[in-house]
Amino acid sequence: MVQYNELKKITALHADEIHSAVAHVVDSGWYLQGEATRRFEQDYTKYIGSLCVGCGNGLDALTLIFRAYKEMGRLQDGDEVLVPANTYIASILSITENSLKPVLVEPSIATLEIDDTLIERAITHKTKALLLVHLYGRCAMTERIAKICREHNLLLVEDNAQAHGCTYHGHRTGSLGDAAAHSFYPGKNLGALGDAGAITTNDRELADICRSLGNYGSSRKYVFPYKGKNSRLDELQAAVLDVKLKYLDAENQRRKEIAKIYFEKIINPLIGLPMKYGNADNVFHIFPILCKTRDRLQEYLSAKGIGTIIHYPIPPHKQACYKEWNDLSLPVTERIHREELSIPCNPCMSNDDVETVVAALNEYSI
Repeated sequence: MVQYNELKKITALHADEIHSAVAHVVDSGWYLQGEATRRFEQDYTKYIGSLCVGCGNGLDALTLIFRAYKEMGRLQDGDEVLVPANTYIASILSITENSLKPVLVEPSIATLEIDDTLIERAITHKTKALLLVHLYGRCAMTERIAKICREHNLLLVEDNAQAHGCTYHGHRTGSLGDAAAHSFYPGKNLGALGDAGAITTNDRELADICRSLGNYGSSRKYVFPYKGKNSRLDELQAAVLDVKLKYLDAENQRRKEIAKIYFEKIINPLIGLPMKYGNADNVFHIFPILCKTRDRLQEYLSAKGIGTIIHYPIPPHKQACYKEWNDLSLPVTERIHREELSIPCNPCMSNDDVETVVAALNEYSI
């Protein structure tokens, strides 16, 4: 059996250090806004290259960023935010939660990232921000995107939930724009043992407002300049993340090694490898393939003991919660959601596991 993602094994790689870190927090008697959170925020600040503010999860991180920009007067109700149409729905929820208007931009079928040739035509006088999502672990930043944001004075917000450790011209994703959101959901490349998230930014005012908003709107004890919410990174998750952060680059390197084998050895013409070409860095949180008979392929691989996941079966514009978009035609997005299948690519895989996946895919026929 080749499991899709072996969280138990990944955690076990650092079990002694994790148990020790958790025990230290338990014994300390301090479980929120303590030393473990301060240490992780400091270490993640050094790693990313931008100020880090911990919060409850990745969706909260995005929501707090947009809310903070509204508090600063940079955004207001009804402003438009460009976002890739094939993203996970959390990206879009953070926009509508703040009474902003998402504008869906089609991705490129070659990269599965937002198509930077389509961005400028989607801009109107109400467009104020671009939410750049580094989907599947691949850096979505381009020189064209940077130029568009400069010329149109757009806020560049990164959704870095899937790309911890990825780089662009020597800089980490999460430090490329005005602010970034990070999810540490257990299955991420840098995963907690529960929900956790963070905001990174080089804007001290934004960081301070995000921290206040995530602490009920408090600037100091019992003083509330904002109507906030409760979204804080707890001590246990911070302690676990600080242990795992030390090994992130090595584990990402193993993912890259696995991906290299897939790119070199998967030769079945029925299987598309959309991220094979191009120079963008990729930490392969997800290794996506495309297949016109995706559902049949998934059943075939399952019968051979190979786990897979679909990212994602229903695109945001076809979801019931956004029924106002249900009649939109976004053919590239719809093709991805119809054909995408994610195959195992995690740092606990052996080379034999990888070869098993390759052989099964190359033997697939219709």
